Amino acid sequence: MEYSGRGPFPAPVASAIIAAAGRSSRMGFDKLMAELSGIPVLMRTMEAFERCEAIGEIIVVTREANLSIVRSMVREGGFSKVSQVVRGGETRQQSVYAGVCAASPEMPLLCIHDGARPLVSGQVISAAIQAAAEHGAATAALPVKDTIKRSRDGFSDGTVPRDGLMRIQTPQVFSRSLYLRAYQAAAGKEYTDDCQLLEALGIPVAFSRGDEWNLKLTTEEDLLLAEAMLQGSAG
Repeated sequence: MEYSGRGPFPAPVASAIIAAAGRSSRMGFDKLMAELSGIPVLMRTMEAFERCEAIGEIIVVTREANLSIVRSMVREGGFSKVSQVVRGGETRQQSVYAGVCAASPEMPLLCIHDGARPLVSGQVISAAIQAAAEHGAATAALPVKDTIKRSRDGFSDGTVPRDGLMRIQTPQVFSRSLYLRAYQAAAGKEYTDDCQLLEALGIPVAFSRGDEWNLKLTTEEDLLLAEAMLQGSAG
């Protein structure tokens, strides 16, 4: 189906690919199974996409050791949009591609999201989908606020101008056909960011509005911060 990118979505237009196959090496334990206010991180992430009207299906990509656990989460949480839980690859890029291959070809957009960003809002998801519907590729992002300096041998080597610098988040949303063309063109070259696949072909990626709540859980401090944010909002 086609969508002009203007006005409300007439029907679901995107497959959500939730990348949840990482090893949590910097955390020291499986952060996606950790609880935030009594709910596992990955369940919170799935819930955000379950509620979004523009999402037609959800594919969760996880480690082989977690396949049965995640499938149990899907059943227990009543996530009707989760169509498949699939095994990831050796790298993030390979894992995302495994999810893309499991997605329905009827959905024109691929909405790729880190499983470790459980506080993503429906507004952030919808904004990224809308921007990709208009431009073919988009990512949630926020302007850099802090002063950025280069480092050389442990000392400052000058200040980097902040103008034009953006902090990239997910979801990152792409036209299905553009993503597949970019993946094939990569010919095995690995990127840490899905946008880089398209940028390597010279395809511009639009920025949609991100959110400070949409933090990625990388360290134990991030978990504590997310818990505090949830507790604060509940109070």
